[in-house]
Parts: sequence; C-alpha cells; structure tokens
Amino acid sequence: MTSRFTAPARLALAALLCLPLAVARAAGPADTAAAQTERFIASLHPASGTVAVPGAHAHLALKPGYGFLNAHDAQRVLGELWNNPPDKDVLGMILPSDDPHVLLDDNSWAVVVTYVSEGYVSDADAAGIDYDKMLRDMQESAHDENAERRKQGFPEVELAGWAEPPHYDTASHKLYWARDLIFSQNGDSGHSLNYDIRVLGRQGYLSLNAVAPIDQLAKVKADMPDVLAMTDFDAGQRYVDFDKSTDKLAAYGIGALVAGGIAAKAGLFAKLGLMLLALKKFLILGLAAVAGLFKKLFRRKQA
Repeated sequence: MTSRFTAPARLALAALLCLPLAVARAAGPADTAAAQTERFIASLHPASGTVAVPGAHAHLALKPGYGFLNAHDAQRVLGELWNNPPDKDVLGMILPSDDPHVLLDDNSWAVVVTYVSEGYVSDADAAGIDYDKMLRDMQESAHDENAERRKQGFPEVELAGWAEPPHYDTASHKLYWARDLIFSQNGDSGHSLNYDIRVLGRQGYLSLNAVAPIDQLAKVKADMPDVLAMTDFDAGQRYVDFDKSTDKLAAYGIGALVAGGIAAKAGLFAKLGLMLLALKKFLILGLAAVAGLFKKLFRRKQA
C-alpha cells in the first residue's frame, strides 16, 4: 500500500514526535530534526529469527521479514521517538520488518511486549464467560471514567463494541480480542482498534499490545495471528508446566484479563494513549482504556 506521506514528510512527522530530543541537542542549520531522526533510526538494531524475551522466560520465533527491538531500543523508541515517559517494564517491540525505518511509515504497526508475573491464570472460567454482559459493564465503566480522564487532560473514551470478540485457544493457552474505541478531545474524535493478545504461562502471562495508524486497523487484525503464532514461553515455563504444589496461582481468571483492569496498567494508557488525536498518526491499540475498570467490576461482583 502506498504511503499517504512522502519520505520527507514522514521524517518531519517523526521529528515532531521526538521534539524533546531535538531541542535538547540544539540542532543547528546543518543538523536538522530530520537528520537527528535518521541517526536515531540508524542506531536501532532489530533482531531476526528466534529471539529471547529476557525477564519473561519466553521467546519469539520470528517469521522472515519480522524484527524485534530489545528492551533498551524499545524503551528508547517509546521515550525518544514517540515522546512518552520512560517505562522499564517494556521488554521489547515486534516490528513487521527487520528495517527500523518501518517506525517512520504511517502505514505500519508495532507491538509492545510486557510481562506480568502475578502467577498462573486459571482458564477454568473461559467457557462460561458472558462476553456480551461484560461488554455492557465495560461500556458503562468507560463512560463513568471520562470525568477523571478529562481532569487529567486525557481524551474521553467510549467503547463502541467488540471489533473482534474474545477468543481463547485451550490448546495453545493464548487469548486475543479487539475493542472499537472512540477517542474524543476538544471537539475532535476518531475510532481506534484496541487489540490485545495474552499468552498464558506457568508464572504469569505475556501481554502484547499493538500500536498502529488508525487507517491500518484492518491490516493489524490480519497480521496479529502471525504475532500470536510466533510467541511462546520457554520449555519448563509453559502453561502446561504449572505445578500446583509449588507455583503461585493468580487471584483472577480469563475474564479479568479481558476486562483489562489487572492485565493492563493505567500508566501505559496515559503514556501512549494520547499520542495523536492532534497528529493523527499512532493510536494505542491493546492497552486498557479504563484505569479503574477491574476494581469497579470486582466490587460489583462482590456486592
């Protein structure tokens, strides 16, 4: 697909995203923001093939043409290129190319990889979850949280519905779903796909959260099965290796992962979710839009 922007335009847009870096270095006439962005991209070194995900006891069997930025480079992209606060929990970033210039392509996506080590998540409730009811609860919670988001300067978020209903594969112990979110701020609004993947393991789960331009949502949905297939835990750390006599059991099940309260961090939404109602490039896909959602649902269930 042909990009809507020329290469200089993409560089200029990326340079705007890394403005703090450019200002800090006080670029002179011969050292343009675009040149700084190009040097930054050249400093990234995506890995290919089978790569380890340190800290998660997991690995990615990357198909030809895919790339993986390690934790250091991924955190630099989020902080220096995309102007987000630092996050040491980010373990890496999956790219649909082994050329880091794909990060400047407005027709591309990236997947942020984190790991939650809160124990073995039982899938005993998977078959009995009423996702239609859960959706209604999530819509109500999203609406109720908008006052707090406005107070903090974040866009309002409404949950339009499932873009793809939750699916749990009992054989691979992988869960994925997608939500259609509507972001609005200062009279400007737009839809974004919120695409989530959770890979369950013996001591926790991998959380894969996709970031992409809003006009590439169909491509993201088409490519995510590849990402799902490439991701797994190491031998001895897989879901089937759980030992109930020694291993920790998480305090929640599959339903809580989909609801999003524990699976995602409110901070990541704050860091990534605002990237661009103004610039119209990247929108967050896959991070919880509702900071207090799980607490509210859990309190309601207890009552």
